[in-house]
Amino acid sequence: QVLLVESGGGLVQPGGSLRLSCAASGLTLNNYAISWFRQAPGKEREGVSCINYTGTGSTYYADSVKGRFTISRDNAKDMVYLQMNSLKPEDTAVYYCATARRVFCGNYRTGAMDYWGKGTLVTVSS
Repeated sequence: QVLLVESGGGLVQPGGSLRLSCAASGLTLNNYAISWFRQAPGKEREGVSCINYTGTGSTYYADSVKGRFTISRDNAKDMVYLQMNSLKPEDTAVYYCATARRVFCGNYRTGAMDYWGKGTLVTVSS
């Protein structure tokens, strides 16, 4: 059984930072492209960022987070992170990690993934 688990969400003031983590059981994250999505109340799910498998590590970002968010891997721990800086109220959402079990991100923003975590809530508010 494959499980993806996100952690690191919480309440943060505008301009603050959070780091989200994605861990897995039953699947080796290093072998696949891993994506982060988010969904705010009343809005459609949005593809935020993606990182190719460990072999290349190329990264991709939605325009809405480019320059503020950084996706990365810890290969030794088989973890994927999303560092979120300069957070804005509009970043408030449930954040999910997901994988389509492909090595490259491709058109990850379609959301066609095989496995999803249950999400972690990020609230940006003063």
